[in-house]
Parts: sequence; structure tokens; C-alpha cells
Amino acid sequence: MTELPEPSGRVAIVTGASRGIGYGVAEELVARGDRVCITGRGEDALKEAVERLGAERVIGVAGKAHDLGHQSEVVERTMAAFGRVDFLVNNAGTNPVFGPIADLDLDVARKVFETNVISALGFAQKTWHAWQKDNGGAIVNIASVAGLSASPFIGAYGVSKAAMINLTQQLAHEFAPRVRVNAIAPAVVKTKFAQALYEGREEEAAAAYPLARLGVPSDIGGAAAFLTSTQSDWITGQTLVVDGGIFLNAGVS
Repeated sequence: MTELPEPSGRVAIVTGASRGIGYGVAEELVARGDRVCITGRGEDALKEAVERLGAERVIGVAGKAHDLGHQSEVVERTMAAFGRVDFLVNNAGTNPVFGPIADLDLDVARKVFETNVISALGFAQKTWHAWQKDNGGAIVNIASVAGLSASPFIGAYGVSKAAMINLTQQLAHEFAPRVRVNAIAPAVVKTKFAQALYEGREEEAAAAYPLARLGVPSDIGGAAAFLTSTQSDWITGQTLVVDGGIFLNAGVS
């Protein structure tokens, strides 16, 4: 970034943010003046993301989202660097398998839930105890439209995202009134993570969307910025569907 905005005084943690949706979220938060800690598995990719976002306002902590030690390190280093953690965006996720859920390896299912659900709960617990319990804030969980209905070929992912939506409601109930907790459910967003869903057939895939395009990371970044702003102060426990209108086609042959 060539010119940094005036600091907002707020601090966020965004998991899985070296690229894709997480990076798009971090970019939006930095653009409004927040200081941000981003996480990711690849140290080199994370360093590059920090440089692009602006090392004056952003730090990176490499590690696996489901690792308890990593979760503690992220929160501790954020508190040490910035002195607070107002916002948590749980974006880290995995989908290592495509195919019918009837044939799913249960060890793979456990890995999906560890990364997509349990890690989100772990980060929420740690930010709650480190800052938010006494000072307030907001949490945004990146779910998926796959968690809202049956999702052929990505069933385990969809089930985990359905669990994340319910986790959002549970946390919103328990953390109120100090902390607001909401989720975002994107449809297909053009990222490396989702590439298998549109690669080589993007025009065909986009044609199914009433808005005639796939999502891009800034679409989700903008929604996350809203849900961590004062404009959403009376919103909690909700799932914001950001899907280019694809659900409007449900039931239409």
C-alpha cells in the first residue's frame, strides 16, 4: 500500500489470510485504518502478504490453524504488538476431498472439522479471554453457502460449515452483550482454494449467478468490514449470505 490511512485504533486477527478471502478481508480492514495480525501455513507467502498490506500496520504469524500452540502464539503476539484484539475473523479452512460423503474417510472428516470448526472455536476462546470479555469487540466466521443446503461432492466441507453457522449462534448468545458474533456465507469466490469449482469453465459457472459473475475476495472483505463496524452494532448471531444471487435459482429447473 502506498499511503496508509489514519489509524482507527482497532486491531484484528484474520486467520488464513496470506491469500484469497482472508487476504481480501485483511486488505479491507487495513484500508480503513485497523492494525491486523494475519495467519497462514506458508511462512514465505505470509511475509509477502505482510509486505503488500504494509508492515507498519500488519504482522504475520505462521502456523496451522488447528494447533493450540499456534492459536496462543497468534493472540499473544497480537497483544504484545498492538495491545488489544477488537476483531477476530475466522477464515482458515480446508476441503481436501471431493466425492460422496458415503465413502468419506473418517480421518479426513476429522481433519476438516478440526480446521474448519474447532480452530474457529479455539481462536474465539482465546481472543475472548485475552481482550474481548472485558473490552468488547466482534467476531466474524467465514462459513459458506455449502453449509445452508446439501452440497454434492463437497459434503464434509458443507457439514463443517453448517456447524460453523451454529457455532456462530452459540457464541453470539454466550458472548453477548460484550461481543457480537456473525458469519458470512459466500458462494464460489475466485481463489486458489475454490479453483477446482470453476477452473476452465468460469464463464459457464458464472452464468448460473443472477449477477453474472463469481465472487472476488473484496466482496467478502467488504462484508467483513461491515460486520466489524459500528454500522452493524445491532446485528449478532446472523449469517450474511454473499452469493451473487445464486440461491435465487433454488428450485428452478
